[in-house]
Amino acid sequence: MISWRVWVCCATLTSPNSINYSVPELYIGLMSGTSLDGIDGVVVDFSLAEPILVARHYAAFDDALRTELLALHQPVHNELHRMQLAGNQLARHYAATVNTLLLQSDNVKITAMGCHGQTIRHCPASGYSLQIGNAALLAELTGITVVSDFRNRDIAAGGQGAPLVPAFHDKVMRHPLIHRVIVNIGGIANLTNLPPQAATSGFDCGPGNLLMDAWCLQHLGKPYDDHGAWAASGTVLPALLEKMLSEPFFALPPPKSSGRDLFNSNWLSEKLHRDEKPEDVQATLLELTCISIANAIRQYCGSNTEVYLCGGGAHNQTLQRRLAANLPESTIQTTDVLGVNGDYLEAVAFAWLAQQALHRQPANLPLVTGATHPCVLGAIYPV
Repeated sequence: MISWRVWVCCATLTSPNSINYSVPELYIGLMSGTSLDGIDGVVVDFSLAEPILVARHYAAFDDALRTELLALHQPVHNELHRMQLAGNQLARHYAATVNTLLLQSDNVKITAMGCHGQTIRHCPASGYSLQIGNAALLAELTGITVVSDFRNRDIAAGGQGAPLVPAFHDKVMRHPLIHRVIVNIGGIANLTNLPPQAATSGFDCGPGNLLMDAWCLQHLGKPYDDHGAWAASGTVLPALLEKMLSEPFFALPPPKSSGRDLFNSNWLSEKLHRDEKPEDVQATLLELTCISIANAIRQYCGSNTEVYLCGGGAHNQTLQRRLAANLPESTIQTTDVLGVNGDYLEAVAFAWLAQQALHRQPANLPLVTGATHPCVLGAIYPV
């Protein structure tokens, strides 16, 4: 069965038989993010005013690939060769995801796919951001035009190259009267501010799940803290939390972006005394994510009334409760109540970014990234 959904403010569900359109404009979006958990893939139809989700698929990374990708975030022996090999392996994983999506959607004709690739370095201050995934090989394996390398054009124009998804939020999730804030909690947390009758803004807030996931893997052997149950069993350590919040990144004004280059296990290790209970550290890491998001919303989003969560962190019930406690003036819900599946929102955004590239339309928001002007994003690998 194919799940079809028209994304509108009232969250209307529409079956394919009730949709009247002549020529579908179908794109694939592939997203593998900072969490290093796997690939989110979608087929999206952009032929109508609102995007239609045609098919979706999640493919988990195996432990060996996840370990290698994590190692490549830091200088390692023979890293250039290892990075290329990992990129080839990723391309094959992406191609397998594409094949599954095509089977789900009866092998429909795809215009192009947008593939974010896997970020290995994000260094906009040095003038670059590196995502691997061998887009040329992906095009060869699938026979579909690939658009990749979305960040560096924005960086060349003086921007951060991230976050890019707020431009898509601006297109599909605005409300003419209600002030909304969309918070994507992946490995890194970022927000999109959607005030009525005002320009969209957005930026990275700080760590989302990546520190919690790494700590959970280290102490429980599990890739993540299911629903935040382990964090809920611990007690927040005020001194540790204060030390974490003293990180200069949190005081920087937007536009700003971040990643594993800053927030990683070494960053956490430097702040520990080594006698803390593991569950208390987990509780403190969760509180760090919540407070950094709440502080960013209060400082830069004004009198918002609705906050919507997406990404893996939206499933963390303890995180939702703590975020609500830190933002008592706002309603906290997931984007699912708007008819938008939060697990696949970023993948859909990269399908849209591919469409923008092929149509030679700008896809960055200078107010978000800090670029000097709007840019057409992405490198195109045609077939």
